[in-house]
Amino acid sequence: MEGNSLDLETVKPRLDELLAQGKHGELRGALRMLNEVDIAEYMTTLDREQLLVVFRILPKDIASDVFSYMDSEQREALIESVGDVELSQLVDEMFIDDAVDFLEELPANVVKRILQYTDRARRETINQFLRYPEDSAGSIMTIEYCEFHKDITVREAMEEIKRTGLDKETIYTIYVIDKARHLVGTVALRKLIIADDQTPIEKLMETNVITVHTLDDDDQVAETVRKYDLMSIPVVDKEDRLVGIITVDDVMDVIEEKNTEDFERMAAILPSDDDYLHTSVLRMAGNRIPWLIALLALSTIASWIITHYGAVFSGSNNEIIWLALTASVPVLMNTGGNCISQSSTLIVRGLALGEIEFKDIFQVLWKELRVAVMVGAVLALFNYLRMVLISQIDQRVSLVVSLSMVVTVTLSKSLGCLLPMFAERLHMDPAVVASQALTTLVDAASLLVLFSLATRMLG
Repeated sequence: MEGNSLDLETVKPRLDELLAQGKHGELRGALRMLNEVDIAEYMTTLDREQLLVVFRILPKDIASDVFSYMDSEQREALIESVGDVELSQLVDEMFIDDAVDFLEELPANVVKRILQYTDRARRETINQFLRYPEDSAGSIMTIEYCEFHKDITVREAMEEIKRTGLDKETIYTIYVIDKARHLVGTVALRKLIIADDQTPIEKLMETNVITVHTLDDDDQVAETVRKYDLMSIPVVDKEDRLVGIITVDDVMDVIEEKNTEDFERMAAILPSDDDYLHTSVLRMAGNRIPWLIALLALSTIASWIITHYGAVFSGSNNEIIWLALTASVPVLMNTGGNCISQSSTLIVRGLALGEIEFKDIFQVLWKELRVAVMVGAVLALFNYLRMVLISQIDQRVSLVVSLSMVVTVTLSKSLGCLLPMFAERLHMDPAVVASQALTTLVDAASLLVLFSLATRMLG
């Protein structure tokens, strides 16, 4: 990435002045001193006409990098303002993975128009990438990397890197293949630099290579890169032939996207590809309403339980008991929800980081049960003293509510650890079962426990 560490906020007034005065040559020079990310950020402050002017005065190599850092709204504005030939030239300058990511966001007819002006070999490569399933390793890999046959020397490899290195997305790891393109090893660039020129790279390579396959889920790719602390990871096909690599910046994008989806699902919101400010009110409402309707339907279970036991406790003699029990309902439900959140958050995190696997389910359950008993006992004692001493509620009623709290805490922590693990086992998203739906079900269960104990212990 080009550019130095100039502060955008410091130079922005000067950039605005040059743009307003039409001094495009000076503006071009000033922009070249900025990082591509900062240029993209600066362009968010421009209107559509200014955006097009600034983008067109950028050098082609910088423009392609800046375009890859733009948000969807900026890209859409440029697509509508420039012709297909200009877009094709922009695609030609991009790294292949950035070009594929860009084209995947466009309608099929627009992609077809752009690609008809693209070099034939590059067009075939892009089409091959577009055929990979979404969220697969093949869809996020790049083919701009350094590969050599195992029988060449260090000198030959270094000469080739010097000749083509600028067109590669990374040169820090060299991939070694045989005549059938099978990946046989990797060589770190630092080894090539200090090795003797006549040394075959076969003698320098590491043969224990971590790989992923083209159809592997990108979540699995991200976990593999995190686990082995890699800067890039090779992608092979069914015959273990090297077809591409995935760099750490693309892995970070995957992690960010998946974390966002998990947060949205845990908050009972359908995932959205757009950021908050660029998502329409109608789209946001549509993402939230289905979950809210489902949760409302589930909450009718709790409503039915209260109605049913309200009839059981009807009568003047039981009215005070009923008031005390119903006053404890919010406390009980909130405690259950908090306990679920604590357990499920830890388990979902453990599953995501590979610290916990399904085979550990009994060990996890045993630990959560012991935690639940300790937490439940402390909360029950605190609640009993609160109700008796502060609220001055009958001791028997206070005991019923406190015992219900112990059961609720135990149930909540057990389900909070078990259901995400079962979801992972069934290849579902653990964040979904750790959402508001689970909390709503536990709310109903806590009410059932409370009123069932009350009818038995209070007659």
